Amino acid sequence: MKVAILTGGGDAPGTNAAIRAVVRKGIDRYGYEMIGIKDGWRGLIDEDVMPLNLNSISGLAAKGGTILGTTRTNPFKLEGGPQKIFKNMKKLGIDALVAIGGDDTLSVAQKLHEMGLPVVGVPKTIDNDLACTDYTFGFNTAVSIATEALDRLHTTAESHHRVMVVEVMGRHAGWIALEAGIAGGADYILIPEKPFDIEEICKYIRKRQARGRNFSIVVVAEGAKPAKGEEVVYSSDVDEFGHVRLGGIGYFLGKEIEKRMKIETRVIMLGHLQRGGPPTAFDRILATRFGIAAIDLVKDGKFGFMAALKGNEIVSVPIKDAVCRLKTVDPKLYEIASTFFG
Repeated sequence: MKVAILTGGGDAPGTNAAIRAVVRKGIDRYGYEMIGIKDGWRGLIDEDVMPLNLNSISGLAAKGGTILGTTRTNPFKLEGGPQKIFKNMKKLGIDALVAIGGDDTLSVAQKLHEMGLPVVGVPKTIDNDLACTDYTFGFNTAVSIATEALDRLHTTAESHHRVMVVEVMGRHAGWIALEAGIAGGADYILIPEKPFDIEEICKYIRKRQARGRNFSIVVVAEGAKPAKGEEVVYSSDVDEFGHVRLGGIGYFLGKEIEKRMKIETRVIMLGHLQRGGPPTAFDRILATRFGIAAIDLVKDGKFGFMAALKGNEIVSVPIKDAVCRLKTVDPKLYEIASTFFG
């Protein structure tokens, strides 16, 4: 049997560890021939592939990014895209496909599966917003990087009596902002799920000032928006999945806080630092477990399913259930965070 692997969407630490696991067990235990599809779904359309063997995966567990490359290509936005994929699958002799990605990549996988594609999924997104799994790999690393940044920013904020506004990733779900904010001792956290009032933020900053704390740390997810406004975008252009490019909410907040409170405010956008570099041990292990589960799904012929984490167990769930909704922040967890506001 020939099994192909592709990685799509935004890169996430742990992706290479998942590739390593799929290839290692596929070759060693099942005797499969393994190949990689370059640059996500575009590679299947362009017939751009590479062989994967035990040498090519050596040392991948600690390496960030993806050796296969990635794009946000949507075959259903390209003329004849799905047909080219099926044609090239047959031409290349591919019997099964492992798709590693988030909501967009796996939504494409589900549509193609309904058309007859033998595909299984591996959940990958730093935003942790994919349903039916407790965690996705990449998230723990992103939170760890953001937390370290908050730890470092505390000292300079306190020294200069400043407000620091830290913008992190999170388009529709504020998991990174929330967990990094709790871990990093943020004084206020803004998430997409809960539109904010700038006056309320200022109220908490004043509350701190009244206690003699002349600095504050505000963490904001890129998709957060004012209660009486719209999300702030870096560009109104959309990608092939209809997403605008977010970015800038931190600067909006910084200007408003400085204007209303006459306190020096600085803005830090962590951006792609959250995606880069080696994965944490947690993400390496989770990605490895997902990869092992994915190749087992192929062996069992359970196409249309995705590996998922439930508690401490790796289970399989239908891809259609994972992509039918976003997993947003638990209000109870946000309530815990709000205990420490101000």
